[in-house]
Amino acid sequence: MGLQADFLRYTLHFKFEAGTSRGVLTEKDTYFIRIRHAESPLVYGLGECGPLKGLSPDDRPDFEDYLREICDTFNGLDLQLFKWNIPIILSQLISPRFPSVEFGFETAMLDYLHGGRRVIVDNEFARGNKALPINGLIWMGNREFMLRQIEEKLAGGYTTLKLKIGAIDFEQECALLESIRSRFTPEQITLRVDANGAFHPEEVDEKLARLATYGLHSIEQPIRAGQTDFLTELCRRTPVPIALDEELIGHMEYVHKFRLLKKIQPQFIILKPTLLGGMRHCDEWIEIAGRLGIGWWITSALESNIGLNAIAQYTAGFKNTLPQGLGTGQLYHNNLDSPLRLENGLLRYDPSGDWKLGPLAVKSGVQVER
Repeated sequence: MGLQADFLRYTLHFKFEAGTSRGVLTEKDTYFIRIRHAESPLVYGLGECGPLKGLSPDDRPDFEDYLREICDTFNGLDLQLFKWNIPIILSQLISPRFPSVEFGFETAMLDYLHGGRRVIVDNEFARGNKALPINGLIWMGNREFMLRQIEEKLAGGYTTLKLKIGAIDFEQECALLESIRSRFTPEQITLRVDANGAFHPEEVDEKLARLATYGLHSIEQPIRAGQTDFLTELCRRTPVPIALDEELIGHMEYVHKFRLLKKIQPQFIILKPTLLGGMRHCDEWIEIAGRLGIGWWITSALESNIGLNAIAQYTAGFKNTLPQGLGTGQLYHNNLDSPLRLENGLLRYDPSGDWKLGPLAVKSGVQVER
């Protein structure tokens, strides 16, 4: 018997009601992929498949059945893993309609190749010698809740803040931005906003003009994805640089990625490996963005520390000085303890720290942990 894969469903519980323009989150189901050899079962690679409700292409009722089917197929192949054959295995084993499964298997296989040490990319970050600047994420809520988050992030040493907007009253959101700008210049504090597609085409120009008065770095996905003709024109006339996020989801072929970015010509793109099919697909987006002069950064998508660690190690392999969106490790009551550390707006990995993987240390059939 060769390499074997199984999975564990795990429910993450938020420390607060996390508001977005698509609703409020209190918990999130995620799936941990484990790959190991029958002869050495204590050495295993871990990956995470965490589709987002209402957004991921693989947020569908048959997700768990498909994951079980892929594990069964993988187990019957008697595979040998090498770094060079991982893309081949992924392309032949997993449907592009399940991008989070691609990401989970990709990172689990890479972790296994590195000895099951939670090392996905062996680089200076994984060795503890490099830190990543990240933005402080401000979740939607009432004014008091958002102000409290802002003060906490400023006290924590963050110099880039990202505010979720589009759910509460727009005037209140502008007042929050004004309160920050009255204290800090754009050179002191960088402000990003994320509308998650909440603005309507007939109002977006007026709102962008208003937001531009606060010296914003960028706005993520101001209008709903799929309106490419309108978005193309908007990116040409916008007073606030536009970063595409949801617009990238579902474009799995290289030629489709290139065609989309060449047409729209956004100022930035935002890459979420869980939603886009993993690191190999992000590599394609980054290569195309470089050729077209488009900026980019990488963001986690509410993964546990398993997925966040993989994304951070991947991100650290690039010479990109923009603050990344990797500050989600503090969101959950029951996140898995890890060597990831947040210090003064920087994400670090402490190689001397421990991974506490209690729910993953048991044999799973499927196991369910809550």
